[in-house]
Amino acid sequence: MSIPVPHTAMVLCAGLGSRMRPLTDTTPKPLIQVGGKALIDWTLDPLIEAGVKRIVVNLHWLPDQIEAHLNARDDIEIIYSDERGERLETGGGLAKARPLLGDDPVFVVNTDAFWSSGNAEPFTRLAADYTGGVQLLTARKDNALGFPGPGDFFPQEDGSLKFRGDAEEAPLAFAGVRITDPNFYNDEPVRAFSALEVWRRHKLRFTMLDEFWLHVGTPQSVKDAEFWLMCQGRAPVRWPKGAG
Repeated sequence: MSIPVPHTAMVLCAGLGSRMRPLTDTTPKPLIQVGGKALIDWTLDPLIEAGVKRIVVNLHWLPDQIEAHLNARDDIEIIYSDERGERLETGGGLAKARPLLGDDPVFVVNTDAFWSSGNAEPFTRLAADYTGGVQLLTARKDNALGFPGPGDFFPQEDGSLKFRGDAEEAPLAFAGVRITDPNFYNDEPVRAFSALEVWRRHKLRFTMLDEFWLHVGTPQSVKDAEFWLMCQGRAPVRWPKGAG
């Protein structure tokens, strides 16, 4: 049975953005501009269009810049989970933010990926497909820009996902968005750990992203995404300082 679109999303903003250096030496990765728009706004705009009312944002690297940027928005409630004094990774970040998330399913979203149209449809489909546990938005590796990895998962006939494991390649990549039950983190101590630890305890299901997907994790991928958007007529090219 599907659920309504979650009213809460956790947006992961506490990473150092090491692979994006030197751009992230002075600018946190969620505020890197692509097509004249900060990566976090490529995330927030479709979330709001889908019906999300509040976001929980974790902060670590250059947090004051992120707060200043988000506080300028008045179209969504924003709650901060402060990780200034610690590096908790993706799982630990959710464990610390657990009291802020409520008990209903929530979106959990990375800020280094977005899809070609920028619309809300992938979020609403993810909610429509959700039946409990963890539901991942996945994309085909050959329908993406800036994803050089070997892939993450094999799709199974029952709609679940199998981890790549020792295989050299897998056809599906995690596209940076999921719905999860926040109660999975009830008993997790606040420590540095990957959300993969939680994923491996539960059956993973997936929703396919049919649109072209842009993964923006390095200075070169910023340039590539800018050029792609220009070719689509969606933005002028603005080469970021330090991206060359």
